[in-house]
Amino acid sequence: MTRWASCWLAIAISAAAFSSATAQQPAKVFHIGILSPAPAASTKGFDAFRNGLRGLGYIEHANIMIEYRLAAWDYGRLPAMAADLVRLPVDVIVTDGGPRVASIAQEATHTIPIVAATAGADPVAAGLAMSLGHPGGNLTGFAGVNIELSGKRLQLLKGAVPGVTRVGVLRNPDNPSSTLRATEEAARTLGLELRIVEVAAPDKISAAFEAAVSGGAEAVVVLPDAMFWHERTRIVSLAAKHRLPAIYEDREYATDGGLLTYGRDVSEQFRLAAGYVDKILKGAKPADLPIQQPTRFQLVVNLKTAAALGLTIPLTILDLADEVIE
Repeated sequence: MTRWASCWLAIAISAAAFSSATAQQPAKVFHIGILSPAPAASTKGFDAFRNGLRGLGYIEHANIMIEYRLAAWDYGRLPAMAADLVRLPVDVIVTDGGPRVASIAQEATHTIPIVAATAGADPVAAGLAMSLGHPGGNLTGFAGVNIELSGKRLQLLKGAVPGVTRVGVLRNPDNPSSTLRATEEAARTLGLELRIVEVAAPDKISAAFEAAVSGGAEAVVVLPDAMFWHERTRIVSLAAKHRLPAIYEDREYATDGGLLTYGRDVSEQFRLAAGYVDKILKGAKPADLPIQQPTRFQLVVNLKTAAALGLTIPLTILDLADEVIE
């Protein structure tokens, strides 16, 4: 064999060895942290998030690992959980539970990207971002509610039950929200008296309904909150037990037996959050990804529940409905 032939053989062997080594290198596995006050990962929101990731080519235990840190409604545990995700570290943190949880994540890290699936009614006022169009930091995501919808919900409830004069309002004190202020302003315009009832934990929900009834409430508004959403089956059942017409934000309340809902699709926001995670894992900066606000809102009326309450929903409300459950 000539010297040149030997050189080419050596080069070919080296190239083959390099190619083999490269082929054997495992694909990068991204770590996604989820920080939430919820008690379990099996929710419609988290399901939608995982489905969104799968649609983008991410497979758990193959090219992604999801690290759940779920506080079971003990908000005091969340700072330590956020710090744990930072220590791992994860490549991106997804938050659920409104501006308070997003703020906890932001306090834990100014470098790991954060996608807030529910960033609250006004992320800028909450100090989470410089602006919706250009967040400017390590957090982006999706605004959870529109403040003006609170007044619209009260108006729809009054339209569905014209004789109502006193309305109970369920509010989680661990979720400070400007929607309460907007609800109070709408009540003054509509001539309604409100009975504000604070509910800080799931085991307080039953007592909250009793307090609302004893306070003279003839109907109920349930303010947007992650705990209420996860406990919606119990809330809807208690509204039926006390024969209280109620309005909620998310469609899932109506499908679970709630009378009226008006708001955005929570599951859709979690699916969209998967898209933001994908962009970030591919190099996008949260500072450059605008915080999106919901643009579609649906009014859902459950006529089965209305019949059980002995109510006849006026045609003016039914004509506005996007969906009627019969």
